[in-house]
Amino acid sequence: MDDASPPPRPRPAELHSPFAQVPIEITISVGRARPLVRDLLRLGPDSVLPLDRRVDDPVELYVGDRLIGRGELEELGGEREGQLAVRLTELASIRDAL
Repeated sequence: MDDASPPPRPRPAELHSPFAQVPIEITISVGRARPLVRDLLRLGPDSVLPLDRRVDDPVELYVGDRLIGRGELEELGGEREGQLAVRLTELASIRDAL
């Protein structure tokens, strides 16, 4: 993913593959927390669990355990106001990642 060139666009034949219509789940990782067990046992409503990242740090996109890209969190407007989205800033070669 450190390569500065953009990943190649899918060829038309790939877009018509029977697999092109199969949905996948992408997990967005915004950070990790590493509390002590005693602190975890104390958690309740309104508890705050600090993460290892800042609000403006990039998020990571995963398919399974494979990192496929990075991006920035955004809040949508209009009819989807308040919904979160990710603006992609880096994308690994999906073919290699899967």
